[in-house]
Amino acid sequence: MGADQRPLAIALMGPTASGKTAAAIALAKAYDGEIVSVDSALVYRGLEIGAAKPDAAEQDGIPHHLLDLRDPWQTYSAAEFSADATAAVRDIVARGKLPILAGGTGLYFRALLQGLSPMPEADPATRAAIAAEAEACGWPALHAQLAQLDPVAAARIHATDPQRIQRALEVYRLTGKPISYWQALPGIARLPVRVLKLVLAPAERAVLHQRIERRFDLMLERGFLDEVRALRALPQMATVAAPLDLPAVRAVGYRQAWQFLDGQGTAAEFRDKGVFATRQLAKRQITWLRGELDARWFDPVRDMSGVRNAVSRFLQG
Repeated sequence: MGADQRPLAIALMGPTASGKTAAAIALAKAYDGEIVSVDSALVYRGLEIGAAKPDAAEQDGIPHHLLDLRDPWQTYSAAEFSADATAAVRDIVARGKLPILAGGTGLYFRALLQGLSPMPEADPATRAAIAAEAEACGWPALHAQLAQLDPVAAARIHATDPQRIQRALEVYRLTGKPISYWQALPGIARLPVRVLKLVLAPAERAVLHQRIERRFDLMLERGFLDEVRALRALPQMATVAAPLDLPAVRAVGYRQAWQFLDGQGTAAEFRDKGVFATRQLAKRQITWLRGELDARWFDPVRDMSGVRNAVSRFLQG
């Protein structure tokens, strides 16, 4: 069999606050690359400080793709991401540049690199019916219902994750088969490139926790709460019956800020909840990344030269 002639791409993964943004920009500068964001918060307009979205100065002239695609009252699926990211990668390759996929949203990486299993399209009527049930009895009750219908999916989905609970119940009601059945079917990979997977993660968990805490405090200093106040003041948000169920508001930090501005808890309690939620997110991300057996791990504190060497060897064939 001949050598793999597909174009090359870099996937730079890692938990939140591991330094992926700066590392991706450095790699893009060194290897004539462009960055494709693989982050479910960065697709939303208005999520800037709390999502650590790189501004024009931080981007430093490097093209970034898949930022600011939706308004915060809208939704954006993994399938939509996969289609948009694939188009961006094809465009980058066509112009002779190196695609650098950078982010921490495992579902997006999985959809892009492995393909999505065949599954029924969303059905507005079914979704509306499930939302009405949730309004009447609460999402934890619907999660309990899901646990009876699909214990495999329920074990992966938290009782406070309405979007995924709704989707799992919707799929079951439309097809009579649990979403875990559909997810186990082989996906069709769409991305026509050969990818080097790199993971940035501090070797010591305490270091990552310190970075998370410092970054959250810096966000507060930069006006994170004012950003959330501006989101709450948008006229379109006022028409949303349950804003805390929106994917944008469920982004880590934003839910806690929203609840604080609703009068729940003190400023110190909000800060602690935000840091804790971010740590929990990082823990889930690391758990997912450990399943990426073909990924190479690097400590961003000690071994950025190792990242550059790995990329150089990969690009040289």
